[in-house]
Order: sequence, then structure tokens, then C-alpha cells
Amino acid sequence: MWATSISSITEIVLRSAVVYLVILVGFRLAGKRHISQLSLLDFALVLLVSNAVQNAMVGTDSTLPGGIAAALTLILINIILTKVFFKDDKLARLIGGEPRLLVRNGRFVMTNLMHEEIRPEEVEEQIREHGFASIADVRTAILEMDGSISVIPYSSDGQHVEHHMPFVRRRHRSRRGLQP
Repeated sequence: MWATSISSITEIVLRSAVVYLVILVGFRLAGKRHISQLSLLDFALVLLVSNAVQNAMVGTDSTLPGGIAAALTLILINIILTKVFFKDDKLARLIGGEPRLLVRNGRFVMTNLMHEEIRPEEVEEQIREHGFASIADVRTAILEMDGSISVIPYSSDGQHVEHHMPFVRRRHRSRRGLQP
């Protein structure tokens, strides 16, 4: 139970680090929708992936020190990457992504929905969960980096105001799909 050599621990640390990074890249490539509220398919994926990579991390070492080494490695990598992403905006955007405009002035931005593989019905569901009857009540809906959708309604007097997102430089608007 406790018999684990230094070379075995080193191997577990390396395996765990590689698995962590592969999973991180895999979920990044899968898109933001897979990290927000989990659907049944997403939940099944998370369970199966965790089971599939367990042996890849610890190999044949099922001892307590082996499991602790794998867990501590994952936690340490997470802490290090969080600090690196805080200091390096480019790397943080590369891994974490950027917010994406889904609704502008009560209309879907279809290019962004297609890019994120989100159906209009899913956005409408989120709009209703925010307490609005339809997309016509929404000035802006944004898919955030964490996979959640922020909904910004029109002003209370019903005025339809052109909304410009201040954090996007003008020359990048069309490339990022911020034009309807």
C-alpha cells in the first residue's frame, strides 16, 4: 500500500502533467459550451474522460502515495497556470478564449452562434432563465469565457439603442463577428 519508489512518483507526476495539459487543450478545442452548465452529453463525457485518464496518470501504481502524487501534480499545475494566465493576457486568451457576442439589438449574430456551435434555442432558453420573454427584449447577449451567457436588456423605457462593445478595437469588429 505504501511502497512507492521515487522513480514511480516521478513517472506519475510526468504522466499527470501530460494528461492535464492534453485535457485542457481538448476542452479548449471543444469550445466554451462544454464548460458551462453541463448537458447530459457533457456530464457523460466528463465522467468517461476522468475514468479513461486515471490509468494513464498512475499506470499500475494504485498506492496511496501514487494517488496523492497525481492529485498534487494536478493542483500544482492548475495553480501555476492560473498565475501564468493572470500575467500573460495573450496566453490567457489563447487558452481561455474571449467573450463572444451572440445577440445584438434583439437579433442573433448567426456567425458567432455557428462558430460556438450554439443553437438559437439554447440562447433563447438562457434569455428566458434571465427573466425575459423573447430575444426582442434583449439588447445584448454575450457568451462569456466561462461558458455562461450574460444577458443585457434594453433600457426600461424600451429605447433601442445601438450598443458598441468598448473592449473591442474598431478594426477587429468584423473579424470577431460583432457586426450583425
